[in-house]
Amino acid sequence: MIRKPIFDAVRIMLGRSFTQAEVDKLDTAIDLSTGGLRGEVAPEPVAPAPAAPSTARKLGVPGSALIKKWEGCAKRLADGTYAAYPDPGSADGKPWTIGWGSTGTDVKKGVVWTQAQCDARFDVDIVSYVNEVAAFLGSSPTTQNQFDALVSFHYNTGKITSSTLGKLHKAGDFAGAQGQFGKWIYNDGKPMTGLKNRRADEAALYGSK
Repeated sequence: MIRKPIFDAVRIMLGRSFTQAEVDKLDTAIDLSTGGLRGEVAPEPVAPAPAAPSTARKLGVPGSALIKKWEGCAKRLADGTYAAYPDPGSADGKPWTIGWGSTGTDVKKGVVWTQAQCDARFDVDIVSYVNEVAAFLGSSPTTQNQFDALVSFHYNTGKITSSTLGKLHKAGDFAGAQGQFGKWIYNDGKPMTGLKNRRADEAALYGSK
């Protein structure tokens, strides 16, 4: 598989070059998408470009911890690996999920990942969500904790650009935006306790200094 176009696309989204650790993690994620099942990993080394300074927004430690708290690594098997599982709140079970909330065409029934694979996929997936939130916010005044809460919300819903929450934040109505988190607690029209609690955590982080 020719990997250069993938690395080039992610490098553009990041707005900078990769570190060696990021190259290794992206390699693992590509192996997952082209193999999928346990044991189907064949790393291909890619030389990283020289590091360049970046002023792009990044997800903070509180945001990462919040996302992982609610996504969890579910369906842990006896040998310590993790199996893909259907969405418990949707009528058709879609999307199938694995690790830290990872979905995609390569995530389906029968797929099993190691903890390292789950972690590597999250590190790759989160980049696009961070960049989408950052692009939507532009130069709007945003604290780190507000940004982290919005990324968590977007990672779970994918609705930062169309939501009233996002629009109120951009308008500077932070109290109004904070009040919107609690409205995103439904899956297939049904209120979910887990979503209610997650939104409460996101609202609390959003409103903290």
